[in-house]
Amino acid sequence: MRCTKCNGFMVVDDLIDLRESYHPMWIRGWRCVACGNVVDPLILRHRMIQESGALPLLKVQAPPLPYFRPSKASA
Repeated sequence: MRCTKCNGFMVVDDLIDLRESYHPMWIRGWRCVACGNVVDPLILRHRMIQESGALPLLKVQAPPLPYFRPSKASA
């Protein structure tokens, strides 16, 4: 595999994610030996979505929140 930034040589690397969850999460990815660029399966998936032009299809608007009228309390 070649680096997308510098066209350098990529090697397999075991990456650890310490910030996104409460327990360490390991993932296998690739790291460029020349520039240090890191690519993992999630990055590749996002790049494929962007290149396919499907990003606008994935943006779904959230349904509107229901409006609740405050009940009149008899005091």
